Amino acid sequence: MSDHGDRHLPFVKMHGAGNDFIMVDQRDVAIAVPGGVLGRDRIAALCDRRKGIGADGLIVIGPGTASGPATGTAFRMAYFNADGGEAEMCGNGARCSVAFAHGLGLAPDSCLFDTWSGELWGCVHGPGDVEISLPGWRGLDLAVGLADTPWALQAACNTGVPHLVIPVDDVDDVDIGLWGPRLRRHERFGHAGTNVNWVAPGAADGEWRIRTYERGVEAETLACGTGASASAVILCALGRARSPVALRTRGGDLLTVAVDARNTALRLRGPAVTAFEGHTRI
Repeated sequence: MSDHGDRHLPFVKMHGAGNDFIMVDQRDVAIAVPGGVLGRDRIAALCDRRKGIGADGLIVIGPGTASGPATGTAFRMAYFNADGGEAEMCGNGARCSVAFAHGLGLAPDSCLFDTWSGELWGCVHGPGDVEISLPGWRGLDLAVGLADTPWALQAACNTGVPHLVIPVDDVDDVDIGLWGPRLRRHERFGHAGTNVNWVAPGAADGEWRIRTYERGVEAETLACGTGASASAVILCALGRARSPVALRTRGGDLLTVAVDARNTALRLRGPAVTAFEGHTRI
């Protein structure tokens, strides 16, 4: 801390398959910021890729409800999009949260943790290899029926946050700069809008490629865990894939989604990696 009274916040920059996050220990927030609160504008400034640290979102890890080694949750994850708004869920962010909390000594290899969307399970299988459960999906619609798009088939599913999924022949042919913002705010999805994913068969047998336009980030991201999960649910429901579904992200990493249709249960596994650590002025 400087002689001028500036407050500095420690952080860790992580990414899950290229989906990147600023990870913060709530205990450090309480020290660095009067009242222990990071405001929306400040979070957005930290996530800015030109003037800040740069990230798809910011995650604060706080205390869980554990009262013993076998009871309660190990920690709580609070997720904020790059625009500073708090969001219900982020799959890759949750995987990074498990890895981050594990590194802080807050969570064992296998643990339960709290999110806005409910209590989830996480497991560190090895360095950079993390698996989580996701909220049971809801709102599955295999015939959304948007007439004003080039694609005859669109499907929707909520895997903690809402997603539109569009199967195509080649994801590289999609003009996401045009269709991402247009479909993300389509009137069909109300004021909150939706995330938008395009999926196509990949080069390897049984593998799929995926591209995602994320609300809150308002741009294409290199990966989206809840988007990959929604796509896996829809591909299985359409009979085009079988669980577990392997999806190759825009960043080139592989996410694997186990789909339990009977219980509407999901597990998401993939990389969760630390890029660097630092301090930022608050």
